[in-house]
Amino acid sequence: MGLWICCLCSRAADPLMLLLVLALGCNPSTAAAAAAASPSVPHVKPSYSFGRTFLGLDKCNACIGTSICKKFFKEEIRFDTWLSSHLKLPPSSLLSYSGNYTDDAKSWRLVDITRLTSKYQHDRADKRICTSLLGTRSCSLERALRRTQRFQKWLRAKRLTPDLVQGLSSPLLRCPSQRLLDRIVRRYAEVPDAGSIYMDHLTDRDKLRLLYTLAVNSHPILLQIFPDVEGWPFPRYLGSCGRLLVSASTRPLRDFFGAAPEVAADLALQLLAVLRSMANNDLNYFFYFTHVDAGTFGVFSNGHLFIRDASTLGVIDKEEGSQLIDGQQESRDVFSCLTADCQSALVSCDSIRDQHSLVMVCQDLLPKLLSGKFQPPVQESIDAFLQRCARGLGDDDGGAREAMAELARILKPLRSCDSRFAYRYPDCRYSDKY
Repeated sequence: MGLWICCLCSRAADPLMLLLVLALGCNPSTAAAAAAASPSVPHVKPSYSFGRTFLGLDKCNACIGTSICKKFFKEEIRFDTWLSSHLKLPPSSLLSYSGNYTDDAKSWRLVDITRLTSKYQHDRADKRICTSLLGTRSCSLERALRRTQRFQKWLRAKRLTPDLVQGLSSPLLRCPSQRLLDRIVRRYAEVPDAGSIYMDHLTDRDKLRLLYTLAVNSHPILLQIFPDVEGWPFPRYLGSCGRLLVSASTRPLRDFFGAAPEVAADLALQLLAVLRSMANNDLNYFFYFTHVDAGTFGVFSNGHLFIRDASTLGVIDKEEGSQLIDGQQESRDVFSCLTADCQSALVSCDSIRDQHSLVMVCQDLLPKLLSGKFQPPVQESIDAFLQRCARGLGDDDGGAREAMAELARILKPLRSCDSRFAYRYPDCRYSDKY
C-alpha cells in the first residue's frame, strides 16, 4: 500500500504515467519502461472556441449571413493575434480586424474582417428595435423585426421593388431602379442558388438578413453585385458570419499620404481612373460618394487602388432613373433609423452632378496625397488645380471630365515604371497605356 501511495504521488503530474502505473501494479520501474516503449502522445494545438456573441451569431437573423462561418470554426480564417500561442480574440469593440485566410491550410492570404458598423452603433440599434417595437430594453430581434409592416410586405413580395426599400438610409437605395434591385436579388451571395430576379429562392430568414444588411450598411451588397472579377474597383467579397464580413485585404489610402512622389502620382491617377469608371461604365450606372475620407480607398499589395469602403456610395441608374414615387423617400420606420438619424434629410436624386465625387476628393484626399511632393513649377500647377476643383467646377456636366483629364496630364509624367507597381509592371515598359 505504501508503494502504491509513493508511486501515485511521484507520478501524479503525468496522467499517462499514472495510468500505466495503475495498470502495471504500481511498479515504477516497469511503468517507466512501458512509457518509454509506448508512442508519444501528439501535441494538441491550442484552439479558440468561438463565442456566438463575438461573431454576432446570437443576433441572427438580424445579421449579414452565415456563408463563411465554417472557416472561422475550422480556423481557416485567423485573426493576426492567433499567431501567438494564447489565441486570444481581439477586442469586440473594434470596427475591423486584419486576418489570414486559407483554402488548403498551406497557403495563407491577408483578409479584412469587418463589422457592419461599430459595436456601439449595433447595441444602440438593437435597443431601438426592442424599445420602439416591443417596449422592452432587450428582446428577440428577429421576432420584433418580423412583426413590422415592412417585413410583412417583404414576405408577401415575389420581387424586390422600390416601395420595399423606400426610406432606407443607405445611399445605394436613395434612387433605386428596378434594374438595380433585380441585380441585388440575382447577385445576392448569401444564398446558394442565386440567379433569379424573383425572390422565390429566398427563405424568410434570407429576406430578413438581406433587408437588415441593406438597412444598416450596403457595403457587402455592393461587393457582391459589382464583383472585382468583372472589373469593378471593389475588393473581393469572401463571405460573412453573423455581423462580420470577410473581404480581400487592402491598406487604407491614409498609409500612403507620406509616400514617395512617384507613388503619390500613381495613386492619384488611379483615383481619377476609378472616379471616371464610376461615372461612365458599360452598365450605365452612375456611382457617387456621399462622403469620402482617408479610409474610403485602399491599396492592394500589388499597388492597385480600389474602393475599400463602399458604405457611402450611391448609385443612379442612367437607363431607368429612379423609380420612387414623389414622397416615398420620406416614409420612415425602424429600419430607416438603425444607424442613421431619422430626422436627417435625404439628398434629392436630381441634385447629384458628375462633378460631385471629384469635388469631394479634391477637398479631402488629393491635397493630403499630393501636397509638397514635387518641384515648384509642377507643384504650383497641382495646387492651383486642387484649389479650383475644391471650390466646384460649375454646372456643366463636362466640367468634371475635363478637370480629371487636366490633372491626369500633369501627373502622368511624374510616375515611374518599376516593380513597386506590380499591377502594371512590366507592361508599363512596353505600352503607353500604363
